[in-house]
Amino acid sequence: MGRLRVVLSVTIGAMKILDGRELAGFIKERQAKQVRALRQAHEIAPKLAIIVTVTDHPAIDIYVRMKTRYGADILIEVETHRVAQADVPSVLAGLNADPAVHGIIVQLPLEDPLQTDEIVNLVAPAKDVDALGKDATFDPATPMAILWLLAGYNVDFRGKKVVLVGRGKLVGAPLERILLTSDVDVEVVDSKTADMKAVCLSADVIVTAAGKPGLLTSDMIKQGAVVVDAGVAGEQGKTVGDLDAAVYERTDLTITPTKGGVGPLTICALFDNVIRAARETIPEEL
Repeated sequence: MGRLRVVLSVTIGAMKILDGRELAGFIKERQAKQVRALRQAHEIAPKLAIIVTVTDHPAIDIYVRMKTRYGADILIEVETHRVAQADVPSVLAGLNADPAVHGIIVQLPLEDPLQTDEIVNLVAPAKDVDALGKDATFDPATPMAILWLLAGYNVDFRGKKVVLVGRGKLVGAPLERILLTSDVDVEVVDSKTADMKAVCLSADVIVTAAGKPGLLTSDMIKQGAVVVDAGVAGEQGKTVGDLDAAVYERTDLTITPTKGGVGPLTICALFDNVIRAARETIPEEL
């Protein structure tokens, strides 16, 4: 987060927009230079392997294509392994042992989601760039994307109350851990929280990642708040976030757009981990 030196500012009327696409452009340019340096100075060609077990899942296919395209843009090879879930352990064993593979992703959801924890923990920690395993050494991509986005727009947590909506293992839980280690005043709520509206109204910064369309309504957000929508859900064939449409009618908020907020930076953060993993394989000088 400290490496992001550019401070951005985008407004629509009086509303301030947290546009992740602009910031992603700066990060992508930096990553391309890092990959070229690894190739030229150390003859290391970073590679990411993606394991997919689900067939005929449009969203997964989109995610895989996005990662493949992004990797090609910065000279990182992305290979996809479409396998039956029963074969995943043996495929992972081979990828874990392959020195040419620096990062491994088990694309979720699995065909049988009940095996998720068991399977993601089979990924070698040094290659677990999605940071899903219990021994992962990398920062999870979406929480880091959120922090990058807020840092890029000069949102300071000092003296601020942060509320996280959603306790999921991909966003809410790891982001809470990161913020608590930085002594940020943070509270986590979800749809089962009895006083969810009151807690949200106390927040200077709200990050929602519940995956429930329309969960966060305008009357739950105080004047002048910063709002980051990292929720992902399907509604009438479209991918939507957690914010009710009326929230975007307000002009006093600093807020992510309906598209292009956290998403572009999540893929940046993922590939940052791949680059870090590749860099860790540089032999130490004697």
